[in-house]
Amino acid sequence: MTSLSNPRLTKREFLKYSTGLLSAAVLPYPYQAALANDHWDVIVIGGGTAGLPAAIFAAKRGLKVLVIEKASVIGGTLFVSTGQISGAGTVFQERKGIKDSPDQHYDDIMRINNNTSDPVLTRILVDHAGPTINWLAKNGYTIFENHPVKKMAHDAFSVARYQQGPKGTTSPWGGGIAILNAIKPIVEQEINNGSITILLETSANDLIQSSDGEIKGVVVENNLGNILEYRGEKVILASGGCASNPRLYEELHGVPLYCQMAYPQSQGAGLILGQSVGGYLRGGEKYSPLYGMILSDDKVPSTPYGVARNVMERLPWEILVNSQGKRFVKEDHESVDHIEHRIGEQPAHRHWTIVDQRMLDEMPEIIYDWPNKRIMDESNNHSMFKSANSIRDLAIKSGLHPRNLELTVEEYNNNLNNNRADEFGRQHRPLPLVKGPFYSIRMSGWSLCSFAGLGVNGNFEVTKPSGESIKNLYAIGEVIGFGSTSGNAYVNGMGVTPALTYGKLLGERI
Repeated sequence: MTSLSNPRLTKREFLKYSTGLLSAAVLPYPYQAALANDHWDVIVIGGGTAGLPAAIFAAKRGLKVLVIEKASVIGGTLFVSTGQISGAGTVFQERKGIKDSPDQHYDDIMRINNNTSDPVLTRILVDHAGPTINWLAKNGYTIFENHPVKKMAHDAFSVARYQQGPKGTTSPWGGGIAILNAIKPIVEQEINNGSITILLETSANDLIQSSDGEIKGVVVENNLGNILEYRGEKVILASGGCASNPRLYEELHGVPLYCQMAYPQSQGAGLILGQSVGGYLRGGEKYSPLYGMILSDDKVPSTPYGVARNVMERLPWEILVNSQGKRFVKEDHESVDHIEHRIGEQPAHRHWTIVDQRMLDEMPEIIYDWPNKRIMDESNNHSMFKSANSIRDLAIKSGLHPRNLELTVEEYNNNLNNNRADEFGRQHRPLPLVKGPFYSIRMSGWSLCSFAGLGVNGNFEVTKPSGESIKNLYAIGEVIGFGSTSGNAYVNGMGVTPALTYGKLLGERI
């Protein structure tokens, strides 16, 4: 029987608080305080995509692991992620007779991001991504029947190695839940074995650092405001990025957070903790926007109202213009990364889709899960959708330069009607813009990733600007920056895959 004088949880009592969907009640304070008397082999800050594999594989080696999680449930960004992952040499490729290698994966990543990701971290990733995906598969992870594929919404791989799990019943996003469902039973098993302890609704406020610079533990605050210290041999920062912290996001990337879509706990706590003990941040300059977010309003940040399909998913019928009413890109460019970088050059990353009535009637769905008729219904009823009977009036309503938009449409139509080459080299030109009413949709560049992150070496040790490592402190997942493996592009699977892979690898080695 547990007493408050010696408050130790039995396995059954701990499971009462910590399992089920792992969204359990928070451990009572006396138990939390008692845990502070223990010495931990590994303390993991963040129970999400990177932190959970790290905890699992450290525990399987017999290490005593404490996981600190700010949310009321473990899983982190897997709850809001589409869960797209990529790796070479997977069982999913083998089942379909797909030949692939880590070298090919590496070459594809570097081709797509123009050699802007960290070559050491990228090499480590491709060498271990396949085994990580196979580990998920061994534990029940499944994917869509037609996967792996070469591409979805980002530039194509040369080989089909990109997959996503089916939608979970608790999330409209999909494959993130499929991954969590594969991991969750393993976490529960290690909790039952007494190898992993999880503290929910607990924030890591400070790192404990000795006079000679070694990290010795962490200072936390629980949901009641109690301050506790937990000491351990190694500390892993796996607390995600800062894409739910508009002020920090803009400070690190030089770009406002136009749309709030990330996991609410992505506040940048790990970035601040790492800096506080001598670490440094890198990668913010790699920021690139995604295509086609329709915002709810003009607030910064705003919330999503709809997302347009890009050239990887449908060939464009529309033209894209900037705030001056001028086209700025080849709309059917074979690289969506190219289009997204051109969007990043536009004021406030705004871009307008321009179509006429016939296009709207005949073209494939332009906005995810919207019939095109809804665009007509939204026009002049929502601030991002306008319609008018003339191009000039459409420009005025949309806040675009009227004469420039008229000239833009005239030139596009004349080149098409006279079988002349397009100004930007566009090939797919099904129809001219001639039949009113005409429609505009104002869209914005956006991101749900933090490109900036803590500098680490190939052992995932947090480093100082000099390259010297901070002893006993490690970082994995988005806290080391999406740009570390995706570079200045959105490479297929380079958000979730590195987090899972580095977590597994660090847990095996720490």
